[in-house]
Amino acid sequence: MNLRVAVAGATGRSGRPVADGVAAAGDLELVARIAPSLAAGGEGFGDLESALDAVHPDVVCDFTRPDLLESSVSACLARGVPLVLGTTGIDAACRARFDASAREAGIAIFHAPNFAIGAVLAMRFAAEAARHLPRVEIIELHSEHKLDRPSGTAAATAERITRETGSEVPIHSVRLPGLVAHQETLLAGAGELLTIRHDALSREAFVPGALLAIRRVRDLPAGLTVGLEALLES
Repeated sequence: MNLRVAVAGATGRSGRPVADGVAAAGDLELVARIAPSLAAGGEGFGDLESALDAVHPDVVCDFTRPDLLESSVSACLARGVPLVLGTTGIDAACRARFDASAREAGIAIFHAPNFAIGAVLAMRFAAEAARHLPRVEIIELHSEHKLDRPSGTAAATAERITRETGSEVPIHSVRLPGLVAHQETLLAGAGELLTIRHDALSREAFVPGALLAIRRVRDLPAGLTVGLEALLES
């Protein structure tokens, strides 16, 4: 039986390709596209709670906004539905609350700062390289429409490097039209510079990782699991 999936934020720049990817997957069934603009058109649902009560999905995938996440998590946990969070801008305090609530409910939540496979690998390589080249700065470049600054990926990369080196990592954020998602981690030593760069040239780059998380979230332990690497390595 196919896994029944609802996608919140399904008309957004990232949510739309993820919803289309779910619809095209042979082992998944897209049972709800959710966005405020769909409320009156009959093509989906305007809010998550209405969709949950109407179609009873097995998994919800959320690509909305940080200010909507508290209500999304509460709605899913109240109904026992595992949740994949693709929305960025989630700070440490928010992650701790989600983890505690999910553990109490006995439900799994998965969050990734970035669902592009190459971006996850670039984060791993940067943390490894920082053990040998500890002078590091990060430049992240995104569309002018991206709300959070720095990006979740840059913040997560910096956190990983700080754990390795004990030093804070400066992050430089660029928001310009025409960009999608790009990051350079610059690591310097005496007479040398190592640049680890990842470019997401379209938001289709996020679809394989999102589908992996959708397929795997129900097998994760109760609570919040962070980072696509947790799925790639298991």
